[in-house]
Amino acid sequence: MAENPFFAPSTLPYKLPPFAEIKEEHYLPAFEHGMAEQLREVDTIVADPAAPTFANTVEALERSGQVLKRTAIVFFSLASSHATDAIREIETEVAPRLTKHGDAIHLNRALYARLKRVVTDDPEEAWLLEKYRVDFVRAGAELSEAEQERLRELNEELSTLGTAFSQNLLAATTASALVTEDAKELDGLSETALRAIEKDGKYVLPLLNFTNQPALAELTDRETRRRLYELSTGRAPENFGIAAKMAALRAERAVLLGYPNHAAYSVADQTAKTTDAVEEMLGKLVGPAVANARREAEALSEQAGFPIEPWDWSFYAEKVRKARYDFDSSELRPYFELDRVLRDGVFHAAGELYGLRFAERDDLRGYHPDVRVFEVSDADGSELGLFVFDPYARPTKRGGAWMNNLVDQSHLFGELPVVMNNLNITKPAEGPTLLTFDEVNTAFHEFGHALHGLFSDVRFPRVSGTEVPRDFVEYPSQVNEMWATWPSILANFARHHETGEPVPAELVEKMQAAEKFNQGFATVEYLAATLLDWAWHKLAPGETVEDAEAFEAAALERAGIAFELVLPRYRTNYFAHVFAGGVGGYSAGYYSYIWSEVLDADSVEWFKENGGLVRANGDHFRSALLSVGGAKDAMEAFRAFRGRDPRIEPLLERRGLA
Repeated sequence: MAENPFFAPSTLPYKLPPFAEIKEEHYLPAFEHGMAEQLREVDTIVADPAAPTFANTVEALERSGQVLKRTAIVFFSLASSHATDAIREIETEVAPRLTKHGDAIHLNRALYARLKRVVTDDPEEAWLLEKYRVDFVRAGAELSEAEQERLRELNEELSTLGTAFSQNLLAATTASALVTEDAKELDGLSETALRAIEKDGKYVLPLLNFTNQPALAELTDRETRRRLYELSTGRAPENFGIAAKMAALRAERAVLLGYPNHAAYSVADQTAKTTDAVEEMLGKLVGPAVANARREAEALSEQAGFPIEPWDWSFYAEKVRKARYDFDSSELRPYFELDRVLRDGVFHAAGELYGLRFAERDDLRGYHPDVRVFEVSDADGSELGLFVFDPYARPTKRGGAWMNNLVDQSHLFGELPVVMNNLNITKPAEGPTLLTFDEVNTAFHEFGHALHGLFSDVRFPRVSGTEVPRDFVEYPSQVNEMWATWPSILANFARHHETGEPVPAELVEKMQAAEKFNQGFATVEYLAATLLDWAWHKLAPGETVEDAEAFEAAALERAGIAFELVLPRYRTNYFAHVFAGGVGGYSAGYYSYIWSEVLDADSVEWFKENGGLVRANGDHFRSALLSVGGAKDAMEAFRAFRGRDPRIEPLLERRGLA
């Protein structure tokens, strides 16, 4: 193990992890070595006879644990993106050990005592010092010995349960795929789509990690739609019990830490600050959204000629959209070829707005043959970082789309960022990869996160890039979605994959006219998931749930969001955002998307008022907000960009709820 690639910094450009050298047997020794090394470093900090200073305490903590960080960042990237059986086994073993390790640092009384004695006049240092103090308090540093011991037990059990939830979901999402030997049952899917899912004489339609599967909009066979919908909503039933147990444990932990419930604990260090603030915002949306969805349902049933069921919604929504707006979303697909969307859309927009340039580095390898690496240069030609792109779905990848860092920017270590986007696009058996508009929008969204990481210009890793409050982190990525339909950007990438002809203007006009259609469904689906998350995490300590499905139904009814035709975007059993292992960081935080969208809609209005896609606007957004990461208060950064507090009216108008 002397050759373990995690033991020393990568020698590749930008310190890109040396994936070609990394083997699965390297992970456990690297984790063990990294944890032991960091605990020794902490002991050295605590034993320092000199008076505590920022340099010998806070900065020393920032410098600690480098082997562990290098190992964890690669391992958990693969646990989401390419989780082999061996990776899953290692995750099961290492997750609770990492939780214990974190507790060993945050519950170290001598270390916390040093932190409390540090004083600095430097604003950037003072901000980081306060973040560390808050981290330690929220982790239990001020609890008694007995309370800390119980906290350790809770954390370890939650870690184990979260890993089990995640692995159950990954296995069930694959096992619950719709399988048929009869292509007639899949009528409505394109020939290209059928070829992509044909395996050994059978057609295997995999599930994506949300309730309403994209194929529901295309499948003409109603029975097939029902089967697909029920496979989606019924997957991983064992996760209901795990989620209920996790919610109860989180409630106990929250009270131990001085909060009435987990929701209150979760929002205390976010921009929302209080549960009342979240509930006030959600309360403004529920009534109009449900009323809107019910009107849409009436139109769909009229189109169908019978009362629709949930699995009919997407299919007849497309028919109503076509009848009302003469728009069929499938007509757009031939104009959205993946590489063109990436290079002539996503990258082109970043070039126009920020002056960025992208060059593919075929000499740099990812962890899978589908992974691509691009070098990013700033407007002045200087190096900015690397962008790693993993577009395709596979059985070893979790559902959804996400961004993460492989290297955090920081001046402390002189490191430039290496950021990564994961999508879940079905890879065609042959020919070009053609996207839906939703997939195009997702590509722009995730690249907004990537820009947040790439533009980071901070001193310390703890506040680098997207290390901002959870209910703020989605905001820059949502803003970046606006460029997907910006006329000059759309004209640049939306070209027919065979003829090169631009997308017809009338088709774009129809798409834009139809944008607010089905917003009732989209908003109710999202709000139902948000309020379900909220209900689980407002459980009082000692309150247990025996029947998680009954709890789910009652919670939606109580919140006024229950609508039999629109289930939550994520039901409890596949709500990975809030219950799955290391990615369950959105517990009592799924509201963040709509909270961030308030900022996003208001910011889009600012861009449009100030000339749209021009460098001056991009430079202002970058300098005032994107580059500061978490090195200053998030809402202060917003006000520095927007010039005032956000308004909710642009969001209500966007979603047809005004």
